[in-house]
Amino acid sequence: MQSRRSLRLAAGALVLAVPLLGSCGFDKATDRVYTPAATTNDRDGDVDVLGAGIVSAQPGSGTFIASLSNNLVDKDFTLTGVAGAGDWTDLKFEPSELSVDVPARGFVNLVDEDPITVTGDLTPGQFAELTLTFDSGDTVTMRVPVLYACDTYAGLDASASEASGSASASATESASPTESSSPSATASATASATPAAPYDCVAVGEG
Repeated sequence: MQSRRSLRLAAGALVLAVPLLGSCGFDKATDRVYTPAATTNDRDGDVDVLGAGIVSAQPGSGTFIASLSNNLVDKDFTLTGVAGAGDWTDLKFEPSELSVDVPARGFVNLVDEDPITVTGDLTPGQFAELTLTFDSGDTVTMRVPVLYACDTYAGLDASASEASGSASASATESASPTESSSPSATASATASATPAAPYDCVAVGEG
């Protein structure tokens, strides 16, 4: 009698354990790679594009940031271009042609390279669709967020300094007297050369 009771208890314990064992699959959410951040990742190709976004210090321009991780042990890649895709083809990137080497099993942070600036109808909070092109012919198309150049991203928008320098040069040229210039034309040129006011990070944080 005792052995039968023990057998029933053991069988019952096994039945209760089956759902628990079944829940221990290999594709649980906790097993997947996840990096909490405002930026986005793409791991579908031979080169992972990590932490991608456009950092914007003022309306109408920004700087593309991302890290590139080469998954192959026997092949180098070179990032040759970044361009807008889908509804974002009007975005203009400088330089338009790139040469950023990503060696085999290498990792490159674009923040450490020459900046890739972008101009267009950009507003923080949007998601812009971009295509990255490599020398192999491989492309990565992904949606990246437009971010305020505040807090973690402060100082990463190189387009802010470029816009300021360009505006200063334009203003200086327009201020130089010429035979054909008039006060109204000079004032108009100076106004058009004025860069957009930078975002107020304090106001953005409060919002």
